[in-house]
Amino acid sequence: QVQLVESGGGLVQPGGSLKLSCVASGSIFIINAMGWYRQAAGAERELVVEISGSGSPKYAESVKGRFTISRDYAKNSVYLQMNSLKPEDTAVYYCNAKILERTYRPLEVWGQGTLVTVSS
Repeated sequence: QVQLVESGGGLVQPGGSLKLSCVASGSIFIINAMGWYRQAAGAERELVVEISGSGSPKYAESVKGRFTISRDYAKNSVYLQMNSLKPEDTAVYYCNAKILERTYRPLEVWGQGTLVTVSS
């Protein structure tokens, strides 16, 4: 079993910054990709950014230049630094990982979500 645990959400004023963290644990052989999705009220879940082991990060156009993803491979962790936040960034943010378990079974795992609210 694999789990993702997120932290770092909260309330921030427009123009402010937040950093989200996500740690993967469990029966992991290798993590192929990690990323962040978000879902605003009444909207579908959308990709914010994803990073694979060999490629460059893929950002949504709406966050390019403001959000930065980083990975700590040793800690099975991924981070999302969010700057210049806008009210339209308000959403529940979900960590996502595409992994191979130790049994070599591919698995896509989601975190429980963390709420980011951008409001004055």
